[in-house]
Amino acid sequence: MSILEELQWRGLIADCTDTVELTKKLYVPITLYAGFDPTGDSLHVGSLVPLLTLRRFQLFGHSPIAVAGGATGSIGDPSGKTQERQLLTQEILQHNITCVAQQLKRWLDFDNQTNPARLVDNASWTQNISYLDFLRDIGKHFSVNQMVAKESVRARMEDREVGISYTEFSYMLLQAFDFMVLRRDQNCELQIGGSDQWGNITAGIELTRKKLSKTVYGLTLPLVTKADGTKFGKTETGTVWIDAKKTSVYKFFQFWINADDRDVIRYLKYFTFLSKEEIESLDKLHAENPGARGAHKALAKAATDLIHGEAATKEAIRASEILFGGNLEGITENTFNEIIGEIPTKEIEKAKLDGAGIPLAELLVHSGLSQSKGAARKDIEGGGVNINNVREQNFQRAVTTNDLLFGKHILLRKGKKNYVVIIAK
Repeated sequence: MSILEELQWRGLIADCTDTVELTKKLYVPITLYAGFDPTGDSLHVGSLVPLLTLRRFQLFGHSPIAVAGGATGSIGDPSGKTQERQLLTQEILQHNITCVAQQLKRWLDFDNQTNPARLVDNASWTQNISYLDFLRDIGKHFSVNQMVAKESVRARMEDREVGISYTEFSYMLLQAFDFMVLRRDQNCELQIGGSDQWGNITAGIELTRKKLSKTVYGLTLPLVTKADGTKFGKTETGTVWIDAKKTSVYKFFQFWINADDRDVIRYLKYFTFLSKEEIESLDKLHAENPGARGAHKALAKAATDLIHGEAATKEAIRASEILFGGNLEGITENTFNEIIGEIPTKEIEKAKLDGAGIPLAELLVHSGLSQSKGAARKDIEGGGVNINNVREQNFQRAVTTNDLLFGKHILLRKGKKNYVVIIAK
């Protein structure tokens, strides 16, 4: 299977400038690139589509270049945006570039002896060019009529309230300049990006033809959508980042576990390196018994393994099991800390747990799980209360320091899903 056939069965080709010629070109290794504008200090799950596609190309013997957009990121790409981006200060931009560059290095092989990946910053070839030189050497090759016809520009111009600034209007020229420079200096012949980048990519192809008399190619990837119409990579608590400090491993794992049944197989193709045979097998199992959620579990494990490593995935799975009533035997403090971020917490003075401790009924009221001591008694004697996921039906039970996990936590549960972590201070 060729790389294009691999991308085709995964549903990762939205458009291509010349499929026949590019297919011929890819019989031998080539250099390709994708750009990553550092609008934040971490990539998010949507960024994984082009990043993992670069990795797929590398596995097929091609040489990927990841472009950190120190120049383009200072402007802001209008593609797919209904509002103009807020401009970043140079300090924030440099911080973001440093963070994103470290992430890019984790999933591309920079030490490969045959086709190593490269990381470049497009500021390196734009910062020393004067505005007049750029207009004379680059701007003259662009027709405003053609630029206005591009979807990313036209959509904003048709919005009379928002419109598009000259700054964002010029973004296309910068990205086109990137492609030309990379073809000239790095022999880069292919640019990949989301389908909203089509206008920017074709602008680069035209500029390269006019300035260098060279042919280059463009391939776009589908923008990821969700079957229910909500935005991919967004949850009730915000964007799903690949930095564990911004989105915990547990939340990252849960994002994939909670994928819509209609999306799960597509996401397996986009976001994992499972083989065609493995995914087809999961597709069959999913169709026969969607309730078993085998495809969801495989997706969550593969995606989390890929981004955070197998050890972190195991902790996320363990945390998930605990929140479904699993026992706490052998749990690590790191795993338990993942849980704390997902459920309500309530503090208590540690001194109240000393000696005889505090009556369980009183602690249930304090936690908010029961409305009164009388209600707490009914909950306990009815078998609906658990301390550290162990059922407790003795109304006389007292909670003491002996019940503390890691010397500071108690996990209370009422019913199947009502949890509170008591934090002793």
